[in-house]
Amino acid sequence: MYDAIIVGARCGGSPTAMLLAREGYRVLLLDKSAFPSDIMSTHYIQVPAVNQMQRWGVLQDVIDAGTPPIERIVFHFNGTEFIPPVDPALDIKVAYCPRRSVLDNVLVHHATNAGAELRENVVVDGLLFEGDRVVGVRAHAKGGAAFEERARMVVGADGQHSLVAREAKAPEYNERPAYTCGYYAYFSGVGIKDALGYLGPDAGMLAFPTNDALTCIGVGAPHDQFHAFRRDIEGEFYRRAEKASPEFAAQIRAGKREGPFIGTADTRNFFRKPWGDGWALVGDAGYHKDFITGLGIMDAFRDAELLADAVDAGFAGRAPLAEALGGYEHKRNEQALPMYEFTCMLASGIDPEALAAGLPQPAPAAAE
Repeated sequence: MYDAIIVGARCGGSPTAMLLAREGYRVLLLDKSAFPSDIMSTHYIQVPAVNQMQRWGVLQDVIDAGTPPIERIVFHFNGTEFIPPVDPALDIKVAYCPRRSVLDNVLVHHATNAGAELRENVVVDGLLFEGDRVVGVRAHAKGGAAFEERARMVVGADGQHSLVAREAKAPEYNERPAYTCGYYAYFSGVGIKDALGYLGPDAGMLAFPTNDALTCIGVGAPHDQFHAFRRDIEGEFYRRAEKASPEFAAQIRAGKREGPFIGTADTRNFFRKPWGDGWALVGDAGYHKDFITGLGIMDAFRDAELLADAVDAGFAGRAPLAEALGGYEHKRNEQALPMYEFTCMLASGIDPEALAAGLPQPAPAAAE
């Protein structure tokens, strides 16, 4: 029997597994993919999360994979620029935008080095219950036999459409609709060093330098325009890029697209209760918002640490487990809500000049 089974081994699941394994717990980490592999995702790791990675001892591996540092992000709107400030108290003041094939592979590596057991290419079919309590999972290896495993805690780190959340009937609250849609792709020959954001009333664009001398460029639109976007992805991508910034659109055209366009309109905003009897949620499984502010990875890292601390407190007897998990939900919400509200306002079309009045700053990660 495991102490924890974690469903999903990416930026919510692997750090949770790593932190629990470092405390001596027996952890099983399951994922439907094999690593390294990409996934549709934002890539931007905000500066506070970079400092968190440094504390965990994983940042250097991301750097060694050729991920370029990003010293600033520059937003452009209505002919003006806005550069969000960085907390001067942080030791590291740069961001990174690694490919998920790089980042997730590093995180999985550190989780297994800490002692977590990883099973790749595994599909979780459902949860095991004793009464109302979750006690394990039912799963099967792709192309292989079904199996069951049991644990004191099952953690869903399996994204916004979490099977764990669905089977545990995790309540949702503070829901907002999907406001935006978008497509991104990787380009060579663009050659930027800063992260760039171009915001307008019906078109937006984000660009980040990433691994292999590539630039990740995303173009967004209001949610109700997704079907028009999807009918002519390449044409709409460039048309909307030119609306956002004719100068930078010309720079994109001078480069070369490397690989397909990747897109989604699945941008619903919500909180879920992230714990119950024998289960917990982390990352997008417990809290999801529009990609426009690029906070998903940072929030997953923050919540992984909060959850691991709560589980450890409960398992070690420093607090009743339900009390510790309730504290996890409270701390998550307290830190997430200001940027959640700001993200929803920005995504819903509030004048981006609101940025100039003061961008809310993400709460720094708690010190060890």
